[in-house]
Amino acid sequence: MRKTDFTKALTEYFSIYLPTTCGVSPNTTNSYRDTFKQLLLFFQEKKGISANYIELRYLNMELVSEFLDWLETSRHIAVTTRNQRLAAIKAFAHFVQYKFPENIENCVDIINLRPKKYEKALIPFLTEDDLSLLLSQPDASTRQGLRDLTLLALLYDSGARVQELVDLRLKDVRLTHPPMVILTGKGRKVRQVPLMKDTCKLLDRYIRSFHSDSQSQMIPLFYNAKKQALSRYGVTYILKKYAAKASPVLEPQNISPHVLRHTKAMHLLRAGVNMIYIRDFLGHADISTTEVYARIDAEMKRKVFEEKVPNYTPNTTMPWEEDEDLLQWLTQFGKKAF
Repeated sequence: MRKTDFTKALTEYFSIYLPTTCGVSPNTTNSYRDTFKQLLLFFQEKKGISANYIELRYLNMELVSEFLDWLETSRHIAVTTRNQRLAAIKAFAHFVQYKFPENIENCVDIINLRPKKYEKALIPFLTEDDLSLLLSQPDASTRQGLRDLTLLALLYDSGARVQELVDLRLKDVRLTHPPMVILTGKGRKVRQVPLMKDTCKLLDRYIRSFHSDSQSQMIPLFYNAKKQALSRYGVTYILKKYAAKASPVLEPQNISPHVLRHTKAMHLLRAGVNMIYIRDFLGHADISTTEVYARIDAEMKRKVFEEKVPNYTPNTTMPWEEDEDLLQWLTQFGKKAF
């Protein structure tokens, strides 16, 4: 391998800085890895520069912007993914500016790049009836049905991210009082999540059936035919399979493991649980992340009020305000819509 300063920086960044100095999780490292694999392809396809000949001075604000546009137009990635790729490059720029200070000007420009704005879609979640319908699909009298029902029930009850669920080991489940599951989230942060009584009964039955001869507490809680931990895609497949059985009430294409996490959050909010507790339950680093559920709930209530509640406020629009001309448009521009 030809050792340009870019090659040296990137190898040290991934082999030493991320795992040792920062202690980032393997999932974060893999996400950063994918970003730089795509960046190397961009250099090769659009700039005609082989990976072994890239130099740090090539990495500037203009090139990063062009790379992100290329991802969005040629690779058809979503804006959210585009912003994730930008965040990964910014993290690398922070490392480079201290390790290779001769590139500090380019690094500062990259760090100051702003993520692309986009209209955030309404967070999807299931109603209580939809959730009950979904969980009624697996046949718990069969071995596979018992596993699938336990998996889906735990996914909802714990509000776990799908990666947190597949990372669970037998040792992470406690069914004695007080029952709980120990989840390891982003940044390897550990949290204890209480479990409902019915979920505990399911887990007890599942563990006695699937882990009766387990010698190690480190065995994956949910595993496949090869005794290996289920993958995120495996969990998604199981969820969509039962969502398809509940069609047309449920639409499989709109249901994912994260939808169950959103569902748990909305159900907790509507049950009157304090926002701080919901934040800790979900493992959010900042309360602002959790507040999105409150905003969505308020927006849904507003729409119901507008549709169902009569409006007795008189119309105070003046005749000249109804003229649709440029002056009227400028007069109204930037004012409140009510």
